[in-house]
Amino acid sequence: MPHHGNESEHSDSEQGKPVIRDNRKVDPETGAARHPQHDAKHDAGTPTGAEGAAAAGAEGDALSQAEEILNGVEVPAEESVASGTSAQAEAAELRNDLLRLQAEYVNYRKRVERDRAVAGEMAVIGVLNSLLPVLDDIDAARQHGDLEDGPFAAIAAKLENSLKTYGLERIDATGVEFDPTIHEALIQQPGQDVEVDTVSQVLRSGYRSKERVLRAAQVIVAVPA
Repeated sequence: MPHHGNESEHSDSEQGKPVIRDNRKVDPETGAARHPQHDAKHDAGTPTGAEGAAAAGAEGDALSQAEEILNGVEVPAEESVASGTSAQAEAAELRNDLLRLQAEYVNYRKRVERDRAVAGEMAVIGVLNSLLPVLDDIDAARQHGDLEDGPFAAIAAKLENSLKTYGLERIDATGVEFDPTIHEALIQQPGQDVEVDTVSQVLRSGYRSKERVLRAAQVIVAVPA
């Protein structure tokens, strides 16, 4: 009668001893998985145990090497050119933004300086306008002979000279052609030996600061007869 399996197991069963079969899926000595249905294949040359672990390690090394090779691959020339072109475009855009901001700052600074100059000029004009009545009183006192000499005459001269440093000019010349932009004609009289309207007498002095007329001069105009 043929025997199957292990002879020791059959002998133990014949002698009435209990048969113990090792059905563990992992070999306690090698740590390798057991595949009873493929014992013949393993016996024929399939690596198990330590040999299987070594094969797995070799496979891991191969994957690592493959990753290193892929990481070391250079970027194609087309991608490099595209990247360089993109960087140049971005740099050009940033440069244009910088130039635009610089131009805006220059215009802002010029506008601020111009506004500051205008504000300063308007402040000076305001002060000069407020002093015109004082200058009129000085002229009236001078015409009446009250400022021929003495301390008040010196003070009046200092005031007039100080105002000249701020661009104040008197418009009181006689014998000049009548100019409606700087003269206000109160009286017109026929004049002798005049071919055009001419200022014959100044009734109240006019003043200007640089190109701005603060007050037109009130005059008598001689017209051709």
